[in-house]
Amino acid sequence: MQLPRTLQEARARGWDELDIVLVSGDAAIDHPSFGVPLLARWLEAHGFRVGLLAQPDWKSIEPFKALGRPRLFFGVASGAMDSMVAHYTPARKLRHDDAYTPGGKHGARPNRAVIVYTSRLKEAYKDVPVIIGGIEASLRRFAHFDFWEDKVRRSILFDSKADLLIYGMGEIPLLEVATRMKGGEALSAIRDVRGTCYSESRARLVSGEVGVLTMPSFEEVSAEKKRYAEAYRLALREQNPHRALILHQPHGDRVLVCRPPALPLSEAQMDAIYALPFEKVPHPSYREPIPAWDQIKDSITSHRGCFGGCAFCAITLHQGKAIQSRSQASILAEVDDLTKRSFFRGSISDVGGPTANMYGLSCGHPEAEKVCRRESCLFPTVCKHLETSDAASVALLSKLRAKAGVKHLAVSSGVRYDLMDQQPEYFHDLVTHHTSGLLKVAPEHLVDRITDLMRKPGKKHFEKFLSAYRDASAKAGKRQGVVPYLISGHPGCTLADMIELAFALKRLGLKVEQVQDFTPTPGTLSTVMFHTGIDPMSGEAVYVARTDREKGLQKAILLWHLPEHRHKILDAFREAGRHDADRLLA
Repeated sequence: MQLPRTLQEARARGWDELDIVLVSGDAAIDHPSFGVPLLARWLEAHGFRVGLLAQPDWKSIEPFKALGRPRLFFGVASGAMDSMVAHYTPARKLRHDDAYTPGGKHGARPNRAVIVYTSRLKEAYKDVPVIIGGIEASLRRFAHFDFWEDKVRRSILFDSKADLLIYGMGEIPLLEVATRMKGGEALSAIRDVRGTCYSESRARLVSGEVGVLTMPSFEEVSAEKKRYAEAYRLALREQNPHRALILHQPHGDRVLVCRPPALPLSEAQMDAIYALPFEKVPHPSYREPIPAWDQIKDSITSHRGCFGGCAFCAITLHQGKAIQSRSQASILAEVDDLTKRSFFRGSISDVGGPTANMYGLSCGHPEAEKVCRRESCLFPTVCKHLETSDAASVALLSKLRAKAGVKHLAVSSGVRYDLMDQQPEYFHDLVTHHTSGLLKVAPEHLVDRITDLMRKPGKKHFEKFLSAYRDASAKAGKRQGVVPYLISGHPGCTLADMIELAFALKRLGLKVEQVQDFTPTPGTLSTVMFHTGIDPMSGEAVYVARTDREKGLQKAILLWHLPEHRHKILDAFREAGRHDADRLLA
């Protein structure tokens, strides 16, 4: 049975009122790849009556009353993406589609959805607490640079006027808060839960409290870029949940209090979450296809977290650095269930997580892990404590390939090719069994100075992998290529760097059809560099391409093989003082 979206559907379950109502900027898709329905199922499994308001029309308060007044609280999230990222291109132009909406139509959620939804709920039910979470709230929990307004905004907790913010994936903090409220505690009194942020008056905070780190204030970081970079560096160093301090960031006469991150989920907890009774389909009221569901409906999440620490990526900040893997039995059971679904046609589109070949990996030195301050286990070199064995992944994929009803199994969530030297069996199976003609890899750039800023492996690692991949494909008798994901306009990158990248791609026999222009999304290290012109970890100055013209030229250089970009490429070469454009265009 689907999660109730109306009082009539709730009453069909025998519920006269709900304990919790969750609000999402995405369509209602009862699938574990969608965070809000997953949290709803999680709470439901622990005895709470939960309803879902999916993409409510924010132009009035009436749609927010569709499920009535919840007994405990409202929970609000923008959906799977930050709403501003979902709505606008890197050039700040309005997008015309939304993959998380029926028909792929744009406009079903507002800009700054968390703020708008919370405002409407407060208008509809002034006395009902509102808890915000999800990617938008999580990565905007501190004072942050907003690319779309080109200014530093306050913590989203203050701008939304919510009662509590839960950051990260949220299952354990949300369940603890809900359970304590059900037991009679007021939300305003719950101030000790990991993975939460709340507002407190300066007067009530204890000066010099042990275990507390005070960050530069909103006023300081909005006035001085060096202070902004310092605040980010301090926050990033407190991401390890085993050793993190409580963070305070003053905002006027109030203080944002950020408790340490939630602890990583155990295998048993991961198994319990993915064993919940998901319908795995959109709500039956929808009459148009939802592109995001079409993309993930045949996929399996094997793990969470990423220890790569790429500067432009928010996954580590949101899901954590520790890999949290499901058991083989849990994944095999989900595949058994998937093969019985009416929409399944025999092909599993992906088995993985943020990075597919991190399944089953962990730190091999638990004591060192508890005090670790590295942002990445792979950069600048692979940590000596990292367990990189491919045994778990190889065994899992082997069993999945043998499953009745599974005709083909792809790995499409991307891999870290700088781990492949230490994962030879996984590499063999990936090439031989799990690549559907094209393998997605993400070098992002091939100029070492830029990949260093990105916290990515450099050109030699990619060239070595590409050669090995081509040789292995040939030995397997397969004609397979790679789709390299590349970023233009990243902090540090000049026109000269993009020209060098284009020549490197040409030497390697690679042509790309799409290039991702860098978008300064909230919360990432690269966004700090973009805003401040400083690498906050080293303090060194970083060049930033800021004009749409220069960013457009950088992007065009990588599309040198497409005739429509020829004039931009010639302009780029002239502006870079180069006179060998014909060598690239030939």
